[in-house]
Amino acid sequence: MSFLRFFMLLSLVVWLGGLIFLAFVEAPTVFSSGILPTRHMAGTIVGRSLDLLHYMAIASGIIFLISSMLYSRILTGNPRIMAARHLLIVLMLLLTSISQFAISPKMHVIRNQVGVIDYVPLDNPQRREFDRLHVWSEKFEEAILLLGLVALYTTAQAMK
Repeated sequence: MSFLRFFMLLSLVVWLGGLIFLAFVEAPTVFSSGILPTRHMAGTIVGRSLDLLHYMAIASGIIFLISSMLYSRILTGNPRIMAARHLLIVLMLLLTSISQFAISPKMHVIRNQVGVIDYVPLDNPQRREFDRLHVWSEKFEEAILLLGLVALYTTAQAMK
């Protein structure tokens, strides 16, 4: 059973740790002036990293759900807490999947069509769409982080 608890916690730590690193370390670092020659390069790096993070997140969410369901069958715990925890993970997976398969591809297409997004006027329809998608991407990642912190807390509480 400790093996299943380990996988539950590891999957959340990988997911949340990656998200925290991307948001608070990598993105601010590569977008800092002087680190890379252009913001376009920084956006390319962060975009690719986010794509990889999303795939890690999907794998982590699936591992968490499988481990948690097996753990729940072995131990009889509070079914409401377990169901709530599973719902949090499913919501995180849903938001991650929407970001990866709906939002990010549209942003990549726009970047490929216009080149350096910073050179596109703010009133250009493609620039406005890119900026709108970027805001949604950030909101989704923030929501995933908050849901994940709640899931981690409830998971840790249930393991007393």
